[in-house]
Amino acid sequence: MSQMTFAQKVLARAAGKESAEPGEIVNARIDLAMSHENAALVLKAFKEIGAKHVWDRDKIILLFDHRVPANTMKAAEGHKTVRDFVKEEAIPTFYDMREGICHQVLPEKGHARPGMLIVGTDSHTTTYGALGAFSTGIGATEMASVWTTGELWLKVPETFRLGFDGKLPTGTMAKDVILHVIGDLGSDGADYKCVEYVGPTIDAMSIASRMVLCNMAIEMGAKAGICFPDDVTRHYLHGRTDVPFTPVTSDPEASVEKRIDYDVSRLGPQVSCPHTVDNVRPVEDVEGTPIDQAVIGSCTNGRIEDLIAAASILSGRDVADGVRLIIVPASREVYLEAADLGLISCFVRSGAVVLNPGCGPCLGAHQGLLAPGERAISTTNRNFKGRMGSPQAEVYLASPLTVAASAVEGAIADPRRLLP
Repeated sequence: MSQMTFAQKVLARAAGKESAEPGEIVNARIDLAMSHENAALVLKAFKEIGAKHVWDRDKIILLFDHRVPANTMKAAEGHKTVRDFVKEEAIPTFYDMREGICHQVLPEKGHARPGMLIVGTDSHTTTYGALGAFSTGIGATEMASVWTTGELWLKVPETFRLGFDGKLPTGTMAKDVILHVIGDLGSDGADYKCVEYVGPTIDAMSIASRMVLCNMAIEMGAKAGICFPDDVTRHYLHGRTDVPFTPVTSDPEASVEKRIDYDVSRLGPQVSCPHTVDNVRPVEDVEGTPIDQAVIGSCTNGRIEDLIAAASILSGRDVADGVRLIIVPASREVYLEAADLGLISCFVRSGAVVLNPGCGPCLGAHQGLLAPGERAISTTNRNFKGRMGSPQAEVYLASPLTVAASAVEGAIADPRRLLP
């Protein structure tokens, strides 16, 4: 049998085939289907096609994270619709507003495991690649079909293999690595590819850091991002799931469309500038740009290692006058650990506002919108016009270290100057 990539193997298995070739359309059986508030849209399509019941209630996960607590009457009505549906269909896995962001909660609760095929009605579903799953975002109508049949047509993607070598310098985080890559390849540079992150740098990363890379795979157009499972993966999943799993990796001689290697040993902090995520520059190029708001959180950078990094800058310092620093833990688990470690009190003493776990200001729905003419620096994943409020506002993207340093100085700052 010919050598196959990770993507080929997972999609062939899901289609009940011995093999699958890049470009081939397969009818794949879905292992897990996730929706957040937009489950209300899925439900509308589900009813329109005449479906009576979901195909497998144990393979559907629903939760609220984008607008929690409900910020409008419409949001509250949508929440109620989904809650009623959960009861009607007796769906066992439903996380209401208290639990956190879908892309943090699913890994924490052991739902995302190596070798799975996962779809979600959110573009950043690619995050679960950090656990060795092929995971991708789909639309509400597609999800209605999945709810009905448990199957979905998918094209087997070509593979880009990105190799990373070198130890990350002080002040540089996984966010800087992926911003550098996106700046290099462009926002459509990996369009519909499965991006494999490999090499010693990746091997040394935590699951949290790997989640940053896979989360933002979509920001260069990728269908999926993957970090191959290893002892770090097994250690993370230990105690989170007792469901057996079979790790999947690419065969050594499998053909890939492109291989690019990066040496990160001299990579410094990076900043994505308005209004496209691939407009990336070293922090030195934009240092001193005044800001009105700083945001630390999201499905990209709201995990405990991110909050610890932020606290290393904020401890004993005050947020600059005129700057609104908003911190959003990604989940209840993260929030509790941050509280136990004293990070919440550190943030509040510095002048930050700490929000409940959720998506918060990232999507421009509530909890920190920008007015015309305002400028924010954020650990989130998108900065197009209007993403966090007014189309006349500007959003810069950076690591938790860079955002925290900028909040202290009142302008975009190099965190290396403020680190202990």
